[in-house]
Amino acid sequence: MPTAVTMPALGESVTEGTVTTWLKSVGDTVAVDEALVEVSTDKVDSEVPSPVAGVLLDILVKEDETVEVGTQIALIGDPSEATQSCVRSEENSAPLPLEAVCASTAPAGTASAGPTSSAQGIEGTMPAVGEAVTEGTVTTWLKAVGDAIEADEPLLEVSTDKVDSEVPSPASGFLTQICVQEDETVAVGTLLAVISTSAPVQSAPTSQSCEAPVSSSVPPAPAAPAQVAAPVSTSCAASPASGAPTMSFDAPSVPLAPSSAPAVASEAPLPSTLARAGYVTPIVRKLAKEAGIDLTTVTGTGVGGRIRREDIEAEIVARRAAQNAVLNASASSKAPVPAGDMRKPSALRGTSEKMSRLRQTIARRMVDSLQTAAQLTTVIEVDVTTIATLRARTKDAFAAKHGTKLTFLPFFVKAATESLAYHPKINARIDDTTVTYFDTEHIGIAVDTPRGLLVPVIRDAGQKNIPALAASINDLAARTRDAQVAPDELSGSTFTITNTGSGGALFDTPVLNMPETAILGLGAIVKRPVVVKASDGSEAIAIRSMVYLSLSYDHRLVDGADASRYLMDVKKRLETGDFEADLALEVH
Repeated sequence: MPTAVTMPALGESVTEGTVTTWLKSVGDTVAVDEALVEVSTDKVDSEVPSPVAGVLLDILVKEDETVEVGTQIALIGDPSEATQSCVRSEENSAPLPLEAVCASTAPAGTASAGPTSSAQGIEGTMPAVGEAVTEGTVTTWLKAVGDAIEADEPLLEVSTDKVDSEVPSPASGFLTQICVQEDETVAVGTLLAVISTSAPVQSAPTSQSCEAPVSSSVPPAPAAPAQVAAPVSTSCAASPASGAPTMSFDAPSVPLAPSSAPAVASEAPLPSTLARAGYVTPIVRKLAKEAGIDLTTVTGTGVGGRIRREDIEAEIVARRAAQNAVLNASASSKAPVPAGDMRKPSALRGTSEKMSRLRQTIARRMVDSLQTAAQLTTVIEVDVTTIATLRARTKDAFAAKHGTKLTFLPFFVKAATESLAYHPKINARIDDTTVTYFDTEHIGIAVDTPRGLLVPVIRDAGQKNIPALAASINDLAARTRDAQVAPDELSGSTFTITNTGSGGALFDTPVLNMPETAILGLGAIVKRPVVVKASDGSEAIAIRSMVYLSLSYDHRLVDGADASRYLMDVKKRLETGDFEADLALEVH
């Protein structure tokens, strides 16, 4: 019997969600993947698409109600079912099981091997949304309808805002139907395909519940030839009442590089826009949409002509330059552009918008942090001239040997991490009245992204030398900005470093990344005259590379003296500048 395949739960799941807005009313006709309802969790807001085409028969969860993940929230069925009694029990505020809500109306003679949309309504369920992952995009089908497939063999590729992944088949058999076409984005939990444990055999027609029927033109698998009797479609919906086993994808464990997607297409033709533009990730498609850019007009610079984020950003810059030329020539400009400034005033001026879910989450966590911990900040000044000289002298050789760029940040991370071993209060957490002192250093690095501030984590940073730290920092930062970082890489830090100096700030008073007890802020490195001591003890004024370090800490555990001692250890390590051996370069 068929096995239903669902969108994998990519990321850490949450336990409940709130129905915020119904986009359709009972009796409305909905198309497959058409937005049906908006739901909200403590992580994200998300539109939930309809898993099938049909009529909205009943709404089981009203607006502003919060229910557990997996709860039935609506019923969608065939238009002929619109007049059936399919109501929610007034005696029980919880949604009833599907079979208890809608009576089966299967016509006589209908095959009973599996559920059909005529037999009963198709249930729409609350998606198993995770850490900023509520939906995924089918990018490439690696198998076509009728193909044989082994258990755990890659079946398709999916993409989310976090990662691109191969999804393995949950069972051996034959791919009998594809329910979601390439480049379609659907909520977690939506059915993707049907796998049969035997070769597809055509029989009497049954009702259809997704748009990719197995027709007589589909060749059967060579290993098990099938006799074609009449056109048939296999249901993509599996109901507990049918007895058909339902299997979900295991969460994919092997992220793909963006350019590694095999060029295997499904039987269904690609949409014309996608066929012309080539494969693009959802983040690139979203960026293009927000900028009003037609992907078919962009020439990709990636492998095989693939359109990358950089291509869209280059197109945006080119368009802004052209727009600014017109803007500068217009005397009626709403906000005159200063001479020499080619920027266009922000389109957000004079508008209002709802905060994104990520922005709301950041806001809530920052307020919670300030209301929970007794926070204050200590600032010191450090002379990093020796490090600046060492970096300038070795950065080319470093890049050639280690294949990654040498910035100032790995030096700061190295010094800060080494010092944590001698100051346990700085690398700790507080749970009510219990303090946990960590014996490892998992360093969070704050990264500014178009979606908001995210903090990927360098695991076991205390065991890494500068080349390993540089590679980790550069890799994590790039993948975080491109929304390719995995969910588990954004949690578990014991101490955080934020480089506000990269934006030109001299120093900052960062807010604690709770439940950590401290966070280190790095200011901009600037050259300026300072008083220095000569070897004979005399004083002179010299041009030095200087930086401010700020440590915000939880005064419930860390005292000012503790913060100062830690910062002075970091200062001593940086000013000594003895990092040559840590660069792992040959000494001549």
